Amino acid sequence: MKVRDLMTTDPITTTPDTPLKEAARLMVRHKVSGLPVVSGGRVVGIVTEGDFLRQAANRDQPYRFSLLDALFGDEPTAAPAAETVGQVMTEQVLTVAPDASLTEAARIMASRRVKRLPVVGPDGGLLGVISRADVVNAFTKPDEVIEDEIREDIVRRLLFLDPGAVRISVKDGVVSLTGELENRTEAHLLEELTRRLDGVIRVDSQLSFEVDDQRIEKMYPLS
Repeated sequence: MKVRDLMTTDPITTTPDTPLKEAARLMVRHKVSGLPVVSGGRVVGIVTEGDFLRQAANRDQPYRFSLLDALFGDEPTAAPAAETVGQVMTEQVLTVAPDASLTEAARIMASRRVKRLPVVGPDGGLLGVISRADVVNAFTKPDEVIEDEIREDIVRRLLFLDPGAVRISVKDGVVSLTGELENRTEAHLLEELTRRLDGVIRVDSQLSFEVDDQRIEKMYPLS
């Protein structure tokens, strides 16, 4: 399963010039704990709940308190309050490619202790966002629902195959496929489409086929 299969494709974003209060309202309204910061279509940072917490915690801390201030009794001045997203955002953003595996995205989030990753293309453009919740949801779909989706949505409606030709079993997200199909292409499509279903951890295929149509095509190309 790839990141592109689970990512949110129309994420809520903000810009460096957005006032902090407006960014906070966006996060509350859409019930998210972080926003990608975009400028010119490219991801330039990310602002999270942690940035707001740090801003609140530092509000009463001294901004300037040198040795001369101490000697002459000057009072330290308070830290200037940040007003825009660009003043508090994290600029070194962890990102992931849309073709990265779900396992890779989960590993990055776990090791770097982040809740979400912007999904970017080769040019740095934002394509979506994948979060911890997306990863968790992929592993919580009941086995019986996965089996029904394979049988009804893939086997019957997409590939127009005889459901009786394929034996499907699912246990803890691991799908086992057995049976004999007419050709190798049908077997390959069934395996690949099953792998892309949300909740599928692995596909163990023992499918066989009567005709290796891919081999015949290589031996006798049409053109």
